[in-house]
Amino acid sequence: MFESLPLVSSPHSRRHLFQSIGTGVGAMALGSMLAKDFPSLQAEEATPHPARQGLIPKAKNVIFVHMVGAPSHLDLYDYKPELVRLDGELVPDELWEGLRLAFIRKQPALLGTKFKFSKHGESGNEFSELLPNLAKCADDMCIIKSLHTEHFNHAPAQLFFTTGFARFGRPSFGSWVNYGLGSENENLPGFVVLITGSVAGAGNSLWGSGFLPSRYQGTEFRTAGDPVLFLSNPDGMTTEHRRLIIDRVNDLNALRYADVRDPEIATRISQYELAYRMQSSVPELMDIESEPKRVHEMYGTAPGKTSFANNCLLARRLVERGVRFVQLFDQGWDHHSQVFPNMTKKAKEVDQPLAALITDLKQRGLLDETLVVWGAEFGRTPMVQDGAQTGRSDDKVGRDHHKDAYTVWMAGGGVRGGMTYGQTDDIGFHVVEDPMHVNDFHATLLHLLGLNHEKLTFRFQGRDFRLTDIAGKVADKIIA
Repeated sequence: MFESLPLVSSPHSRRHLFQSIGTGVGAMALGSMLAKDFPSLQAEEATPHPARQGLIPKAKNVIFVHMVGAPSHLDLYDYKPELVRLDGELVPDELWEGLRLAFIRKQPALLGTKFKFSKHGESGNEFSELLPNLAKCADDMCIIKSLHTEHFNHAPAQLFFTTGFARFGRPSFGSWVNYGLGSENENLPGFVVLITGSVAGAGNSLWGSGFLPSRYQGTEFRTAGDPVLFLSNPDGMTTEHRRLIIDRVNDLNALRYADVRDPEIATRISQYELAYRMQSSVPELMDIESEPKRVHEMYGTAPGKTSFANNCLLARRLVERGVRFVQLFDQGWDHHSQVFPNMTKKAKEVDQPLAALITDLKQRGLLDETLVVWGAEFGRTPMVQDGAQTGRSDDKVGRDHHKDAYTVWMAGGGVRGGMTYGQTDDIGFHVVEDPMHVNDFHATLLHLLGLNHEKLTFRFQGRDFRLTDIAGKVADKIIA
């Protein structure tokens, strides 16, 4: 049933050409035709995107870690002794007046951290006691304490943090990078997604390609079963049979493409070919048990299980193989109650693997060319969510969403390590030095990758769109 399938043809047509010259030469003709019309279908684009001209990239790859739900920066990185001193007092009237928050409705009490902070490394970067391993990487990290966004509900803020727009339909950051730079490994996607826990509220739009051709969207890799859905051949299907089917389907797709020049058809052809190559490349990639025992001990991995530690190790293996953009999502950081015990638990889950990722990349000579980014959709308030002033239990209190000031950090990839950028006020509520809007954040990341954020555009519905819209300013101070 898998023998050569005849194609209906008319004399002198492109269809007749493919039928007559045979599968092997036909595939070469197909590749030549598509390479001419779509240079981006090649492993390396023949013509660099205009956004790449004039900039020297500091980083080649990105590992972007998103803590879904938004951790409290005030309990991890941004220590405020004055907030601790004022703990339990009502928020000042002038701060409360006109303030809109996601859940707090009554004038609340201030909430200082209960965790100890200390300075680390030659830089003196400050960390909570919850992050003892990450603190050892202090001199490799640039901690940005002045990020601010425009949205205080999860899904819109997640979209804004990831796509630069608070509604569905825009390309994700990873898709823009994949579009601008392409992949260095023709056997793996240029943009891979790894998830711990449930999917974030904004769903797969956080790694979608929006109006960009769908070949630039993220590919979710699972850590149980087939890493990619339908990667394995069904029973009775051999590799040779799969190759024959793909060849025939792509012949038909090429004929349709020749008629209508729809870029999604070109995408389909290239993705079928990639899926076939992934059947051999992905199982080897996902085999983390092949790593030495010392590596597993460093990350705290548990082979055969889904964990944030496993995903950090997989992220290193992906960039090691030339995958351009790896996005890690870790669920469970939305602490409206029990913020202190929950932060203790979650920080313990990510502290060792994050530190191991930075250390491992550095030891392998990959940190200089790999930009590691840690962040979330917003921060948490310096006040108690339930507004309680007296009789509260520190084991039950929580923090609301906070959009006006929070912390992210970067390491490697041309970032100045061992520095703090930006400052918040005495209670961690407003930015008072070097504010960084999410648009500035995106512009800076693209700059580190050698992409001009103003020139990285795509024409859609009659105008040019870009990740940073009409805003964005590169934070030159943090660039090495």
